[in-house]
Amino acid sequence: MKEKKENIPAWYVVHTRPKCEHIAASLMVGFEGVETYCPRIRFQRNTRRGKVWFIEALFPSYFFARFIPVESMRAVKYAQSVIRVVDFGGNLTSVPDHAIAELKKEMKDVEICEVEVGVKVGDIVELTEGPMRGLKGIVNAMLSGADRVRILLEFLGRENAVEVPLSKILTEHKPRAVMAAR
Repeated sequence: MKEKKENIPAWYVVHTRPKCEHIAASLMVGFEGVETYCPRIRFQRNTRRGKVWFIEALFPSYFFARFIPVESMRAVKYAQSVIRVVDFGGNLTSVPDHAIAELKKEMKDVEICEVEVGVKVGDIVELTEGPMRGLKGIVNAMLSGADRVRILLEFLGRENAVEVPLSKILTEHKPRAVMAAR
C-alpha cells in the first residue's frame, strides 16, 4: 500500500520576509522533526567606501525545510519571519532530495560559500576614488604587482588608458551570476 505524501518527510520551499531567511531557518532548528537548509554566499564588493564583505541568501527570501506536512506544517507556516510554504494552486510541492543534495555539493557542503567576483579584461567598471571618480571604462589589461588594472576611459573627447588598483574600481558582476557560471 502506498503511503500518503503528507505522511513522509520531504523538502519544501519556505518564503520569508526579505533578508530574514537565515533567521527563520535558524529558529526552526529547535522544531522537532524539521530540518532546514539556507544556502548563503559571502562575497567582497568594492563600494564607494572601499572593499566590504557581504553575506546574502543564495535564493533571496527563500530557504528549504524538510518535514512531514501533517506533523509540522502549522509550526513551519507560522514561524517567525515566514510568509508561507510555497505551493502551486493549493497543492504542496516538494523539492526532490537529489536536488538538495546537488545544491549542497555545489555549495561545498557549507551553508556560507565564499564567492570570488573578480574582474577580467573587457569588463565595464567604475572608478570609486580620485579626480575621475564616477567615470566608467573598460578593463584593457590585468597588470602584475599590487593587483592593478589598465582601464580605457573616454575623457575630454578621447580614450585614455589609466592604471588603477583593483580596490579602486566597482565591477558590474553579480555574485549569483558568478555562482551560476561555475
